[in-house]
This record gives sequence, C-alpha cells and structure tokens, in this order.
Amino acid sequence: MGEKPTAAFALSLVGAIFMILGGLVSAILVSIFGGFISIVPGIGWIGGLMIIMGILGLIFGIIVLIGAVMIYSGERGKVRTGSILVLIFSVLNLIFGSGGFIIGFILGLIGGILGLVWKPAEAPPPPPA
Repeated sequence: MGEKPTAAFALSLVGAIFMILGGLVSAILVSIFGGFISIVPGIGWIGGLMIIMGILGLIFGIIVLIGAVMIYSGERGKVRTGSILVLIFSVLNLIFGSGGFIIGFILGLIGGILGLVWKPAEAPPPPPA
C-alpha cells in the first residue's frame, strides 16, 4: 500500500476520542443534574435540551471517528470525503455539543484540513527501455 495521511488520521482520531468522551461526560452529568433543573417551574425544558445536546455531541464524535477511518484508507476520494466529514462535524460538535473539551474541536479541525490538503506521492516514471 502507498503513502497514507497519517498525521491527519492521528489528529482526527484523537479529536474524535475527545469529542466522544466530552459527549459522554456531558450526557451523563446533565442527566444526573437535569432532574434538579426540571423541578424549577417554567424552565424544566432546559434539562431535556441539555441532555439532547450531550447526545448530539456523542453522535457527532462518532461521525468524526468514521471520517478519521476514511482518511486512513489512503484513497484520494475517501480521504477527501473523510476530511470533509471531520471538518463539518467538528464544527457542529462545537456548536451543538461540548466540542470535545474544545481540544477535540481544534484537533478535528487541524486533522480535517491536513486531510484536505494531502496529496499522494506520484509514482516514479518507468525506466527508459
């Protein structure tokens, strides 16, 4: 197999792990403390909204993980598609999720950009006959 964008893969993978952990922590903590928020009349919906945001952060982290695996394939089309997935869902995770403790967003962003600018090495020309 040829050259692969390992730096883009590694950064995207670590970013995805942070995003998944951030989504899990957010969903668990909010589900525990969301019950206290729902007691207050008039703002009970905020607890449910916070749980949904934690679950969205978890889902977006899993999609970034899938994009990182696509980046590691080394095929030009899959690398580009995986990089776009990583970029889009890293930004969405920052907006709607926890952002993977912010470091997950930053690593996903850098990994996605590295995947987009990656170009495989050209094959050497055949020797003259």
